Amino acid sequence: MQPESPQPAAFLELYRTMLLIRRFEERVYYLFLEGEIPGTLHQYQGQEAVAAGVCDALATSDWITSTHRPHGHALAKGVSPRAAMAELYGKETGCCRGRGGSMHLGDPDVGMLPAIAIVGGGNTVVTGLGLAFKLRRTGQVAACFFGEGATNEGAFHEGLNFAAVQRLPVVFVCENNLYGASTPWERVSLVPSVAARAGAYGVTGQVVDGMDVVAVRHAASAAVAAARAGEGPTLLECRTYRFVGHSRSDARGYRTREEEEEWKLRDPIARLRQQLLGEGSADEAALEAIGGEVDAVLEDAVQFARSSPDPDPAELLADAYA
Repeated sequence: MQPESPQPAAFLELYRTMLLIRRFEERVYYLFLEGEIPGTLHQYQGQEAVAAGVCDALATSDWITSTHRPHGHALAKGVSPRAAMAELYGKETGCCRGRGGSMHLGDPDVGMLPAIAIVGGGNTVVTGLGLAFKLRRTGQVAACFFGEGATNEGAFHEGLNFAAVQRLPVVFVCENNLYGASTPWERVSLVPSVAARAGAYGVTGQVVDGMDVVAVRHAASAAVAAARAGEGPTLLECRTYRFVGHSRSDARGYRTREEEEEWKLRDPIARLRQQLLGEGSADEAALEAIGGEVDAVLEDAVQFARSSPDPDPAELLADAYA
């Protein structure tokens, strides 16, 4: 099933979403270094096109599962910057009331299950969502984000096979950023393409340029439309690149600076910006205005988080079931 072609205004929204994710991550990085944000961070710079393109193809009523690197997915799916920032600060006003932190962002009100930090953890949970949607005949779709490292976990194969056999309305989105933590993909798999693994389960697998938000959105829209029509799951392998290390303690010694610079030439935000300007869909003033709006939203989010109350220690065990 072919998706509808987006209108020019949709590309501006994609630009806004990617810029929000990038600047959120940049702001959070410095706040972490300054000691304002506790815990650790797994950041998303460079991969914005995947979250923005996939989530733009989903309806508000559709759901996603995420990973230990969830900030981009959360913002793209509609978690408010205020709620996301407050969660990183561990505040009561956070999207998980300060209980989840960086690796467990989520908000059921916008269709995002709190992120699962276990590698491959979302790949079976998403089948449960898909099965519920099928049995209830709601027409909803579930999308699962995961890295290429997760495709060597049993959960990836079990989830994909179950979704395939049951023809569940699920879109599996592999963010192949070449490295599982610090391990290159080619050292752990003789199959060069994650998408090729879809054939073993009788479903469609597609390789997508994960640095091109328009290409991601087009592929995701087709996969979502197929899932919603009862045609079963699709596996999208979005080839992308993480501009930062695996976590804040990662010095990135396993990859060359030349490789990093080559990938930065394909920066998805700069790429879409040039497309918008080249096609006359926006001028410099309009794009700068979007940047100003994003900065204002983030400043508001930081001030909101700083002024929000800490959780009440008396409620430490509330909502804990195990």
